[in-house]
Amino acid sequence: MTKKLASRVSTLTPSTTLAITAKAKEMKESGIDIIGLGAGEPDYNTPENILQAAYQSMMDGKTKYTPAGGLPALKDAVIEKLKRDQNLTFARNEIMIGIGAKHVLFTLFQVILDPGDEVIIPTPYWVSYPEQVKLAGGVPVHIEATAAAQFKVTAKQIKNAVTSKTKAIIINSPGNPTGMIYSEAELQEIADVCKEKDIWIVSDEIYEKLIYGGQKHFSIAQLSDDAKQRTFIINGVSKSHSMTGWRIGYVAGDATVVNAMTDLASHSTSNPTTTSQYAAVEAYNGPQDTVEVMRKDFESRLEKAYPQLAAIPGFNVIKPQGAFYLLPEVTEALKHTGYKNVDDFAEALLTKANVAIIPGSGFGSPNTIRLSYATSIELIEEAIRRIHAFVEENWKE
Repeated sequence: MTKKLASRVSTLTPSTTLAITAKAKEMKESGIDIIGLGAGEPDYNTPENILQAAYQSMMDGKTKYTPAGGLPALKDAVIEKLKRDQNLTFARNEIMIGIGAKHVLFTLFQVILDPGDEVIIPTPYWVSYPEQVKLAGGVPVHIEATAAAQFKVTAKQIKNAVTSKTKAIIINSPGNPTGMIYSEAELQEIADVCKEKDIWIVSDEIYEKLIYGGQKHFSIAQLSDDAKQRTFIINGVSKSHSMTGWRIGYVAGDATVVNAMTDLASHSTSNPTTTSQYAAVEAYNGPQDTVEVMRKDFESRLEKAYPQLAAIPGFNVIKPQGAFYLLPEVTEALKHTGYKNVDDFAEALLTKANVAIIPGSGFGSPNTIRLSYATSIELIEEAIRRIHAFVEENWKE
């Protein structure tokens, strides 16, 4: 029997993040002293009050199916969160709960894209954006956000990239892998272009609670009624409440699209895990002090790790404003250590320096590497020390 796969998966690029993380784990289990700075998840456990709420829901017999689009109580908690944090008003029919923000994004693209529709994706990008667009029959259109521009694209770049086939643009702020934040003024210029060209805005705000330097998160949907009507806010509890494994995310946006997303989910995943939904209700309705404790700790780690990483020869590092990643540009380091690309460099760091990082090629940024500081500062500093020593030992003029 000929085992031919469907054409829709033939062009998929495997997740670089997951591949590196898996190899590092395998090496660590074999007894090698590996420090992993690859995975994008907080190293904190889920807060105790959330764990207790999940346990209590199970003991109360709340273990059955829920509506495909999520528990009404969780939708209400999301609505209250958006009102509290962004002063945005949504109705239940404008909210869908999904199995993590990734599932919500996937479902959104399945609903809004027809074959050949284009989605503008700034680079560097989160690895799943272009793959999800392709799986929906869409065409990713990349525009480069350079280090010189603080890894942010301009309204002019967006306007030049729009064609008659453009359906949407993705804005990720704070960004993965860059950690950079779009200002209100920058978002206003982008929103003006989207209004002029009549395109959707997909606003990935999953890192909104992890912002440093006294800055505040601002959603593009806050700008005006028009911006709100054409924006889909994507968010969830994974990063803000250290609930990556619980798999709860949401979309807030146009009711017609959200209803179609719910219908699609009803035929694919049914409902998000019931216990996880009750946990998320507590995450949004309960005390938020642990969110701030975690944010402060990440900021402290950044303040210590950034100057140490910037001191490595051949590393050009922009200090991020949010998330928990550092994205050094390493062109000079590659040149002087004899590695032809960041993939080979990352492989060498793993096998020779025992440090797992993610090559920027997976993010559409072939001259960078991504390091996560979502681990103890002791391990972060030791990892940077190893990288520094590796670069100096292999440096050739």
